[in-house]
Amino acid sequence: MSELMKRREFITLLGGAATWPLAANAQQPMTIGFLGASTPLAWSRWSAAFVQRLRELGWVEGRTVAIEYRWAEGRSERYAEIAAEFVRLKVDVILTVGGAVVAAQQATSVIPIVFAIAIDPVETGLVASLGRPGGNVTGLSMQATDIAGKRLELLREVLPGLQRLAILANVGYLASVVEIGKVQAAARKLAYEVDILEIRRGEDIAPVFGTLKGAAQALYVCGDALTTANSARINTLAMSARLPTIYPDRLFLEAGGFMAYGANNSDLFRRAADYVDKILRGAKPADLPVEQPTRFDLAINLITAKALGLEVPSSLLARADEVIE
Repeated sequence: MSELMKRREFITLLGGAATWPLAANAQQPMTIGFLGASTPLAWSRWSAAFVQRLRELGWVEGRTVAIEYRWAEGRSERYAEIAAEFVRLKVDVILTVGGAVVAAQQATSVIPIVFAIAIDPVETGLVASLGRPGGNVTGLSMQATDIAGKRLELLREVLPGLQRLAILANVGYLASVVEIGKVQAAARKLAYEVDILEIRRGEDIAPVFGTLKGAAQALYVCGDALTTANSARINTLAMSARLPTIYPDRLFLEAGGFMAYGANNSDLFRRAADYVDKILRGAKPADLPVEQPTRFDLAINLITAKALGLEVPSSLLARADEVIE
């Protein structure tokens, strides 16, 4: 072999060796810590929307990205434990929702945190402002102008004689406490009397229904991980009390709820994947403004309406995005 050929082989070998670490790094997937506040079943549509959008953006689960799923199952005391585990695993980004963000913030000020849903992230202190979130947190806000008032107007279309409303909320979740105030303000405009059913855990749900004593005519449920995880229990008790329910998301209707109006959460999880994509490619959360919902859905369960003896106006059905029959 000539000296020139030997030199060429050596250079080729050296060049190949130089690429080995790069190739190894390219095959090492980025890691997302997925902190599900409720249950895998309750979140199945949302998590599927998130994963589908990631795939569209070039992140294939198990190949270019690894997703570590953890589920709190409606128990907020699990948030800190899961967040600490993600820090130990050194995930590249944490994806969750508003109720779990504080625990994630307390666990790390370095790992980026994206919330797919937060009811009012400024008022609840998750971010400094929508335009400049600051810190290591950003995501999608569910806040919308007078959405509580719109839900009550929808109830009134079905129940024109409505005078007394019950509000069920997890008062251990600050965003639900904020929402209670907004529902009360909307109820005052309609001259409704209000009963507040305060819960902090699943075991509180049945007892608070016992305090109603037949006075309320409808039930407004503030959405959070606890009420999502216990939607079947809430709807069973509401049906026993002959209470039409209104919720923030159509998933509550799968467990027998009557009506839902709110942001399209599947769309919010899709958009959360865009945030995660940008962060995995080097963007900083502080530079990514918090966005607000663009899609709102109205869903009506006619099976529940029939069981309650309710007549839903055809004008309302015509406006619904989904009717369950």
